[in-house]
Amino acid sequence: IVREDRPGDQRLVAYVVPAQGGDTTLAGLREHAARALPDYMVPSAFLTLDALPLTPNGKLDHKALPAPEFTGTQGGRGPRTAQEEILCGVFAETLGAEHIGIDDNFFDLGGHSLLAMRLVSRIRSAFGGELTVRDLFEAPTVAGIAELLGAADDGRTALVPMPRPERVPLSFAQQRLWFLHRLEGPSATYNVPLLLRLTGTLDIHALRSAIHDLTERHETLRTVFPETDGTPYQHVLEGNAARPTIEVVTTDAARLDERIAAAARHTFRLTSELPLRAWVFSTEEKNEHTLLILAHHIASDGWSMGPLAHDLATAYAARCEGSAPQWAPLPVQYADYTLWQREILGDENDADSVIAGQIAYWRQQLAALPECLELPTDHPRPATASYHGDSVPFTWDTELHEDISRLAREHRTSVFMVVQAALATLLTRLGAGTDIPLGSPIAGRTDDALDDLVGFFINTLVLRTDTSGNPTFAELLGRVRETDLAAYTHQDVPFDRLPRL
Repeated sequence: IVREDRPGDQRLVAYVVPAQGGDTTLAGLREHAARALPDYMVPSAFLTLDALPLTPNGKLDHKALPAPEFTGTQGGRGPRTAQEEILCGVFAETLGAEHIGIDDNFFDLGGHSLLAMRLVSRIRSAFGGELTVRDLFEAPTVAGIAELLGAADDGRTALVPMPRPERVPLSFAQQRLWFLHRLEGPSATYNVPLLLRLTGTLDIHALRSAIHDLTERHETLRTVFPETDGTPYQHVLEGNAARPTIEVVTTDAARLDERIAAAARHTFRLTSELPLRAWVFSTEEKNEHTLLILAHHIASDGWSMGPLAHDLATAYAARCEGSAPQWAPLPVQYADYTLWQREILGDENDADSVIAGQIAYWRQQLAALPECLELPTDHPRPATASYHGDSVPFTWDTELHEDISRLAREHRTSVFMVVQAALATLLTRLGAGTDIPLGSPIAGRTDDALDDLVGFFINTLVLRTDTSGNPTFAELLGRVRETDLAAYTHQDVPFDRLPRL
């Protein structure tokens, strides 16, 4: 069956009930499955049971099936050095596996692009070696990465708490939003909402304390952005000034969506107002509440909603028990990241700096870029952006997903790269030409110390696909792979800097 024990991480699991007196080993079953089945149908784990759990109606009780502990190949080569031992642990932690051998393939065990970036970040932190996602695609095993580490470029300085100057500058990403804020004035365009439906008795006092715990834990949620002589800086507030506004609103069910939408359009004044506030909406329905947490993008991003919701739930549960949350301290704060970012990237006027090298790459990569894609749209392109965008959800069936995943593995790419190649092909056939640039967000959390931190790290990459020459799809996938891996390696240049190259 397909299990999803970690959100977004689906894996095929086999449950085995041995025949009476049978002596088949799990390793033997795995080898037999590998010979008889396509790669994408070979289970990632085999579990032995005395009997399959059944419901009272005699059907398989899926909920009673035990969760597997994903492991690499049993009996495979173990680590030979301390370095390989550490790498095995990092691989296992990232994949959620119990055991990894040095020859186990990261992608065969369920690794994907997002996990690949996280793994590379953790390897950087563990060894100081500067590896790239491309390296992992080329050598997706512990043995392969251990060999590359010996030849890797000098690693980046580790992200640790940094000495704070009198005025902490903005990160490159924050500078972009601050400039737009000054240019356009306060706007709801860059609001990031988190909407939670709550059932049961709500302790408003505990919730207020929990939200304050949240801002205490994450400095960026209590940071304002004043300026001196036109230069903005981060100013972290303390005490009562760091307590965000929390409004309790009573409304009727018919107007609930309208009131939520109005609250989500709140405009933050970044120079003096905390970039976080909350509303609790109550209706005539007893024990039914809606909580809206609204943050400005300058202090958060999509990834941040995960740790924000987790920390809020932890703090609220503790406050309901009359105690403070007992969580492990964060390794760094956003201001530390800002100072670290400037230290490792350097000055673009220094030809030897990291940022100068990355800018040179993008200057070449985006030369003669089409100004827009000519598509047969239903309406003319507006002269001015309205920001009234939308998303188009769609789904594909299991069989198609398995085929795409198999294709990605066969060509040492990711599912994202396969979909990108398919989209570029479609746009070319619709008349967009053979030079297809696509914008794609990237998490920007290049050090594992940032995994649980609320803040604005996301960047946008321009992924340019060349569909000229009537390539086969396999050939096009190769082009996409090379372009994307190079883009990931040069991901630190802020998106707003690209038009000025």
